[in-house]
Amino acid sequence: MLFQVLLIGAILLFAGFLISNTLNNLEQRGITTGFGFLSQKAGFGIPLTLIEYNEASTYGATFWVGLLNTLLVSVLGIIAATILGFIMGVARLSDNWLIAKLSSVYIEVFRNIPLLLQIFFWYFAVLRTLPSPRQSIEFMGSFLNIRGLSMPAPVAESGFSLVVGAFVVGIVLTFVMTRWAHKRQDETGQIFPTFWAGIGLIVGLPLVVFLFAGMPMHLDYPVLKGFNFRGGMTLIPELVALWLALTIYTAAFIAETVRAGILAVPKGQLEAAFALGLPKVRTLRLIVIPQAMRVIIPPLTSQYLNLAKNSSLAAAVAYPDLVAVFAGTTLNQTGQAVEIMSMTMAVYLTMSILTSLFMNWYNKRMSLIER
Repeated sequence: MLFQVLLIGAILLFAGFLISNTLNNLEQRGITTGFGFLSQKAGFGIPLTLIEYNEASTYGATFWVGLLNTLLVSVLGIIAATILGFIMGVARLSDNWLIAKLSSVYIEVFRNIPLLLQIFFWYFAVLRTLPSPRQSIEFMGSFLNIRGLSMPAPVAESGFSLVVGAFVVGIVLTFVMTRWAHKRQDETGQIFPTFWAGIGLIVGLPLVVFLFAGMPMHLDYPVLKGFNFRGGMTLIPELVALWLALTIYTAAFIAETVRAGILAVPKGQLEAAFALGLPKVRTLRLIVIPQAMRVIIPPLTSQYLNLAKNSSLAAAVAYPDLVAVFAGTTLNQTGQAVEIMSMTMAVYLTMSILTSLFMNWYNKRMSLIER
């Protein structure tokens, strides 16, 4: 206890020294401290915003815009990388020689090329070679050009809240149905088609309500005015390049994690499934993957954390994430380095901790309960 108390005291003294030294240096250079700058006018625009923002907005608004943009690319990347990684991991163990070799080439190539180079490739070598807005590639009311993909934007009308309510009800009913189906399978051994029933509840129910409500939505189509498109919604090339690079790079590592998890399942489980006459697809879905998830989830958590933190490379292609907008432009204009960097680091720390907590909870749910 004595040595622990001395160690904690030494850490507190060192932290106090750092804080005191920082405050003294800031005072000597005439740099004010505090978070009052967040209410000041920003004076610069941001090309992609999920909330209302313009040049007259405050620096506090730039923080929220950057945070939401970071969460957007992180969530999209995690979803796409998980799907692609699972497909490639299973494909590498396929009995088909061509499929197994193609997945192996994908994994070995993309996980050994630095992520930053992949971001540059998709942005400069692919997306920056697209035509100008006047020579856009048109398809299904959308326009693809060097400034991004301009698409029709859905605009909700009166009564659309019923569709949203039906969607929420569908999710709740799917959750209840899944728990009931698992309990029923444990008791009777009969399998209920939860996947298709869930699709019907989550997609079919809102669609039926949408039709009966008179289709309360219209599309706002983009129109070329001057040198750019107006109206609709635009998917900027910076977001696409970052999302593709994060997805493809992280999926290569997830694929190896999935392959390791599948190989960790005892071969006796496969032999027993084949002896019962189960086809390969059902064996994989009902026997192999559930047992492999106990091995897959812990390293999968690390890949999710890496993807979220790697999104900070967005500044390399000027994607307006938290680092580029808040820790970049805002820091250069205000000079509040301590406050801005502390807030930025706190955001990434919070994202990582919340992700870890959720994955640890999920891992506990999937773990084998022994008697």
